[in-house]
Amino acid sequence: MKKFFSLLIGLVILIAYSARAQNNASPNIILIYMDDMGYGDLSCYGAVDIHTPVLDKMAAEGMRFTNFLTSQAVCSASRASLLTGCYANRIGISGALWPKAGVGLSPDETTIAELLKQKKYATAAFGKWHLGDVKGYLPKSHGFDEYYGIPYSNDMWPVWYDGIPAKQGTNKAGYPPLPLIEGDERISTITTLDQQAQLTSSLTDKTISFIEKNKQHPFFVYLAHPMPHVPINASTAFKGKSKQGLYGDVIQEIDANVGRIIKKIEQLGLTKNTLIIFTSDNGPWFNFGNHAGSTGGLREGKGTTYEGGHRVPCIMWWKGVIPAGKIVNQLASTIDVLPTIAALTNTKLSDKKIDGINLWPLLQGDMTSSPRSEFYYYYRKNSLEAVRKDNWKLVFEHPSRSYLNQSPGKDGFPGQAPENIMMPRALYNLRRDPGERYDVQNEFPDVVKMLEAIAEKARTELGDDLQKRIGAEVRSAATIVYQ
Repeated sequence: MKKFFSLLIGLVILIAYSARAQNNASPNIILIYMDDMGYGDLSCYGAVDIHTPVLDKMAAEGMRFTNFLTSQAVCSASRASLLTGCYANRIGISGALWPKAGVGLSPDETTIAELLKQKKYATAAFGKWHLGDVKGYLPKSHGFDEYYGIPYSNDMWPVWYDGIPAKQGTNKAGYPPLPLIEGDERISTITTLDQQAQLTSSLTDKTISFIEKNKQHPFFVYLAHPMPHVPINASTAFKGKSKQGLYGDVIQEIDANVGRIIKKIEQLGLTKNTLIIFTSDNGPWFNFGNHAGSTGGLREGKGTTYEGGHRVPCIMWWKGVIPAGKIVNQLASTIDVLPTIAALTNTKLSDKKIDGINLWPLLQGDMTSSPRSEFYYYYRKNSLEAVRKDNWKLVFEHPSRSYLNQSPGKDGFPGQAPENIMMPRALYNLRRDPGERYDVQNEFPDVVKMLEAIAEKARTELGDDLQKRIGAEVRSAATIVYQ
């Protein structure tokens, strides 16, 4: 009799799994967010001597985006945008928040995790958060059931780039120890590069455990890897395996760990009901030389308004739903992820204004669809440095970081990347000139006029520090009071 009931229970579970696999209204969602990965860092995006077979296979079985932009080319702002569907300046987040910065993502904003709670999703965030570093502002206060990771960037610690403790009196020495947090509590401190090397696999372990625990329910995992942001390190199994040195080792280890997640999804029979999105928070930190990635020939990198800072790899994979082998050249952005998830899960958006656009028609294979045609390139606190309409991009005169004509660093130490270099006003045709080298504003005055009108719309709504304009529709970040 016991054997009969065991078989019956097994059959019921199998039927439940099968029903879930056919129920696309509540797909599992895994959002993998890299840190400082460049547009040219994957094999399927043209990487040289870095092999990423898992992500290449995902691209072959799903969609690869070639015009996918992060909302801002810097850590905290880009993460706030991804999770809320808003330009970061709309919700008061700018730059990269320092430890004890005093601000964080407002509890009044709705994250992807909170959105999915309408459908009773199990939710988890693993990895780098960087939107508030104390209890009350960490992921569990923003719709996530579980959290395990670091509260800000992995270089915000009192250790130099070679792993040696920073000398007293230096900027690095002023940082607090780098905490590893579970839930809302510090469980240990990361003090060495070897400990950082374990993060890629340990965060994947947490993800796999969460998937197994919630295999009978719809789940959402936000896996935000702290690397390849410097300082980088790879575990023993991957060190020395890439022809691109340690940076390539790190990327190949990440690729293999994405493979571990896919293998678990396959083992559990959830491939037909699981969407995986893989992208990056901004482009590479170029002045770190051989410890930085590639833009694939795009201009500049992290911390700039040029394409090398904003344009990032993006792969979306959902077997049987997203058509295989599609390359999407249409404009899209990280701010479009939230409304797209809302559409495919049939969840209601917040009443607060967002900036994202639903990409679901594209994901279903309508390659004639172009949901997004405009984009605002904001940076610093609230400076509108460029606007875009389709393949036309108008850059306004603005102070900027620049990596051009600077000798890069080596082996983890930075080279020069001077700030406040005045960049000239220019018009670029990104279809013909993705490297943004040829100013054609004199040849196309009508295009300039059209883009100026778009910029004026942005300034009216969101403001512009460059013109000392205050936007009519901006909200505030949360103020953190430290105990």
